[in-house]
Amino acid sequence: MGKKRKQNSSRGGDSSRERRRKQHKAEKAATKVEGIVSMNRDGLGFITTKEYPESIFVGVNKMRGALNGDRVKVGVYHRTRNGRLEGEIICVLERSHRPHIGTLLVRGNKVWAIVESRSMPYDIRIQVASPDALPTIGGIKAEDGVKVAVLVTEWPKGVPEPLGKIVDVLGRPGENDTEMHSILAEYELPYRFEPEVEAAADKISEKIPEAEIARRKDFRAVTTFTIDPADAKDFDDALSFRDLGGGRYEVGIHIADVTFYVRPGSPVDKEAYARGTSVYLVDRTVPMLPEKLCNKLCSLRPGEDKLCYSAVFEMDDKAKVHKSWFGRTVINSDQRFDYEQAQEILESHRGPLAAELCKLHELADILRKKRFEAGAISFERPEMKVLVDEAGKPIDVIRKESHESNWLIEEFMLLANRGVAETVAKNCTAKNPTFVYRVHDNPNPEKIEELRRFAHNFKQEMGDTSNPKRIAKSLNELMGRIKGKPEENAVQMMALRSMARACYSTDNIGHYGLAFAYYTHFTSPIRRYPDMIAHRLLDLYLGGASSQDKAYYEECCKHASDREQLATEAERASVKYKMIEFMQDKVGQEFDGEISGLTEWGIYVEILPTHIEGMISLRDIQDDYLAFDAENYKTVSHATGKSYTLGDRVRVRVLRASLEQKLLDFELVTE
Repeated sequence: MGKKRKQNSSRGGDSSRERRRKQHKAEKAATKVEGIVSMNRDGLGFITTKEYPESIFVGVNKMRGALNGDRVKVGVYHRTRNGRLEGEIICVLERSHRPHIGTLLVRGNKVWAIVESRSMPYDIRIQVASPDALPTIGGIKAEDGVKVAVLVTEWPKGVPEPLGKIVDVLGRPGENDTEMHSILAEYELPYRFEPEVEAAADKISEKIPEAEIARRKDFRAVTTFTIDPADAKDFDDALSFRDLGGGRYEVGIHIADVTFYVRPGSPVDKEAYARGTSVYLVDRTVPMLPEKLCNKLCSLRPGEDKLCYSAVFEMDDKAKVHKSWFGRTVINSDQRFDYEQAQEILESHRGPLAAELCKLHELADILRKKRFEAGAISFERPEMKVLVDEAGKPIDVIRKESHESNWLIEEFMLLANRGVAETVAKNCTAKNPTFVYRVHDNPNPEKIEELRRFAHNFKQEMGDTSNPKRIAKSLNELMGRIKGKPEENAVQMMALRSMARACYSTDNIGHYGLAFAYYTHFTSPIRRYPDMIAHRLLDLYLGGASSQDKAYYEECCKHASDREQLATEAERASVKYKMIEFMQDKVGQEFDGEISGLTEWGIYVEILPTHIEGMISLRDIQDDYLAFDAENYKTVSHATGKSYTLGDRVRVRVLRASLEQKLLDFELVTE
């Protein structure tokens, strides 16, 4: 049966008089605020608001039909003895637009989506007259046992479960494509192009008109190459190098001229804007642009004439920029390197274009040192990669290695992005020109003080934090001192939490983490829509145009930032899914790990060496009572007084690995 798995007494169990009494009590609460619901598998709510630094706890019988992601009005009552802020939801202001993923259960004329999620403890009744009325989407029929994406539309009083409608049909559970499509659907991300978009892309001519080449600066005779991951299919940036003599060098950063092919308002452009970004799941890339553009027309493949938008710098041996030029070009790449090939050449000083690569490496190294001297922040948390076979099955989890060849490309991309932003802000004729900046705000002083207190627990002291530049210096010094020590991972995590999130904005506040006063995204228009906007605006301003509509471009920035966040969450979800799949045959095995997070409901642990994260549920601990101390950020045992905090080493046993709920549960192994 499609019954709800948790009894929500605030929906069907209260009398009308009792409901009115509770409603009146909520409305009389001392403080009423708006917030977003985070719900756990038990149906408990945790409301995030602007007014309070911590979440507001709401019990199951006070949720009033609110679900994960909903925007609600909540009445805040009091703090409990352990300091927890509690309240009651007054009403749902707006239902979440994020779909829930479930498996259809058809019984007679009734249909439910059985949702297995740690944030959705209820099944959803599908509003259809009969199973015959279930939709077919993407060529797949919605029927019993098929996975679907469902949007909750309402939850009337007295109805035992929320009501919803099917917005996508994903396939049979357990199949790799179904599960990856489920992740994309959950985060409102597309996984296919509509036929009209593909058709519009197919109509774009592959032939470059001679008249177009004549209008551009010709770099086809200049040594040019690309460096990308070994498995890359699109190459949207290239470097050119020319020794000008007298200790001067010309370095060109050439970016695929996507906007030549994708015109504003075209079907391809509208779809690219809607997507905002390419999405990189464990086993696939979901591109922002159709394949003809990203893998053919706009891919800077060796031996082919390609149209670019370029940033060209004249530099000396100390990497000082003496001249810069920005404009449209045509190139022909001489060589395609992957990072490993380029690294081997940098180490051996032998191989194709060895002299050019080594000189560029020298310049990049100077640029990198200058950046950190100016206050750029360095976090070097291990980044893990899940290796999968052809069927998408995970076969290993390894650490991603970053080489000098990665840094070489990174520094010149940063130079181009900074150069474009600074040129628009300072050197164009338009007054106060509207532009799309990539911004990163200063750290929150309160969070920096939390970090100071946390580091002190490990006998690590932070230096001067009286202004943003000194914070950066103190952070880098702290990161240097803890490198290789047991507390490194924990302190780095807390430091990352003290940082603001980078985003797009027409209001330039600089980029704190990079220590740049001006910064944009210009170098990846194949995979990021803001880069396409930057190309178009730069072209307008170089042509003498006046400032463009700020309100319009600010809305573009907000949309792009939102899409980027969704893509990031989906990418993390795909990694987590494959890591849980990797752990399925390891249930019962024990591992050493480090505590990576603490909440009211559990202790998160990353096992070593794979850094796969699971949770020790506090409610599963039978012989003790553990409570989360939010003020001191630790979890304390009632029986022994032992405390657990970030970075502590613990021994865990794998309790369960549920792909349906995307949960990896550990139990604490005590001596």
